[in-house]
Amino acid sequence: MTQPANREMLLVAFMQASNCSNYTGSWRHPETSPDFLDLGYYQHIARTLEEAKFHMAFLDDRLAMPSRYGDSFAEAVEHGVRAVKLDLVPVITAMGLATSHLGLGATYSTSYYSPFHVARLFASLDHFTAGRAAWNVVTSLNDSEAHNFGVDEHLEHDDRYDVADEFMEAAIALWDSWADGAVVADREAERFADPSKVRRADYEGSYLHTRGPLTVPRSPQGHPVIIQAGQSERGRRFAARWGEMLFVIFPTAEGCKAYRDDLRARAAAAGKDPDAIKVAPAVYVVAEETEEAAADKLGFIEGLARPVDSLALLSEVFNYDFSQHRPDEPLSDEEMASMTGLRGFLDRVMQLSGNPNPSLNDFVRWSGRGTLREFPVFTGTPSQVADQMEAWFASESCDGFVLAATHMPGTYEDFARLVAPELQRRGLFRREYTPGTLRDNLGLARPERG
Repeated sequence: MTQPANREMLLVAFMQASNCSNYTGSWRHPETSPDFLDLGYYQHIARTLEEAKFHMAFLDDRLAMPSRYGDSFAEAVEHGVRAVKLDLVPVITAMGLATSHLGLGATYSTSYYSPFHVARLFASLDHFTAGRAAWNVVTSLNDSEAHNFGVDEHLEHDDRYDVADEFMEAAIALWDSWADGAVVADREAERFADPSKVRRADYEGSYLHTRGPLTVPRSPQGHPVIIQAGQSERGRRFAARWGEMLFVIFPTAEGCKAYRDDLRARAAAAGKDPDAIKVAPAVYVVAEETEEAAADKLGFIEGLARPVDSLALLSEVFNYDFSQHRPDEPLSDEEMASMTGLRGFLDRVMQLSGNPNPSLNDFVRWSGRGTLREFPVFTGTPSQVADQMEAWFASESCDGFVLAATHMPGTYEDFARLVAPELQRRGLFRREYTPGTLRDNLGLARPERG
C-alpha cells in the first residue's frame, strides 16, 4: 500500500498503574509480572517502549474501585477487577528517569482537582522530563469517584464538559503566566527573573476561578500535550477544541475514519490546523512467529476473561448498577436516561446493537467491556499484524494506534520484538526519535503564549 510522503504511524502504549491492564483478565495470565507495586516494573516497560521507538506511554486512571455493581467493591477486590490504582505522578516520574525520549502521559480529572494543582504538576513534569509530558484530560465517570472526594453525586455528562472547558482555559492561563526567558538568574545584578514577563492568570469563569501567577516558569513544551477521548457529541466538541492526541475506541476502520474526518472538519471550522489533531484507536495485538501459534495464544488469552469482569466494569463506566437486571431484560427509557457515565460508550452500544433499549447481554456483547473484544484485535504473524495496521493507516482512518496490553510486560516485549521491526521495514514507523520534545516527535507546534 502506498503512503503519502513523510507519513509515519504514531504508536502509544496504553497502561494502567494497576494489578491489571485494560483487559482485566490480564492479571490471570501466567506470564504477567506480579510486581505492579514496584517502580522497576514500570521502568522496565518504559525502557522496552523506548527501545522500540514508541512515541509515548500514557496511564489511564479512575479515582475509585469499581463498586457500582451490587453497590459493593467485593467482586472487584476478589476478582482483581482494577482493584488497585496507584497515584500516577511517582509512576511516570520513575518512567521518565529510566528513559530519555519516550513521551509520558498521566490522566487527571477536571472534576476533582483544581486548575492550579494540575497546571503546576504538569509544568513541573515537563521540566523534569525535558519536554516529554502529556495530560490525558478526563471528566471522571461515576458517583463512587464523587464520594471519594466528599461530593454527593457526579455532575451530569454535559455539565462536566462545561466545567472542563473552564478548567482548560484556567490551566492555559496559568501556563502562560510566565513568558519564555523570564528567568535571568543574574547573581551580580541580584536579579532572579524579569517581573515584566510574569503576569497573573486572573481567570474568572462560571464554575472556576484562579488568580495566579503559576509558581513554575514556562516549561519546554509551553503546554503539555493534551490527550482526549471524547466521542459523544459534547465530547467531540471538547476534543476538537482542546485535544491533540485523540485516543478513541472504534471496532472498524470505517467508524474510526468517520470520527477522524469529523474531528478534523470541526477543527478546521474553528480555525485550528486539522493536522494538529492526531487520532489513534485502541487495539490489542497478539503476534507470534506462525499463524497457528498466534491463534493458540489468542485463544488462551481470550479464555482469561470472566463474566464478573464485564459486569463490574459496565456498572462502573455507566454509573449504573447492572446487578438488578436479568441478562436478557431490556432496560427501560427511564433506566437508560439514568446512566451518567461515558455517553459515547452508551451511544456505541445502542448503535451497534440496533436497540435503543439494550439488554444486559447487549451491553456485554456490544461494549466488549471486560473482554478482549472491547478493542480491535490484530493477530497473526508479524507480517499479518502489520498488514492489518497498514490497512487502517493507509485508508487515513487513523494517525496511529494505542496499544493495550493482554499481559504485562509481554505485550510490549512481543510488539517490540516482532511487529515494530516489520513496520519499520515497510517505512510505516520511524527508526529513530526526532531530537527535542514530545511535541517535536508528534509533529505538533509549541503553543505561543496567549
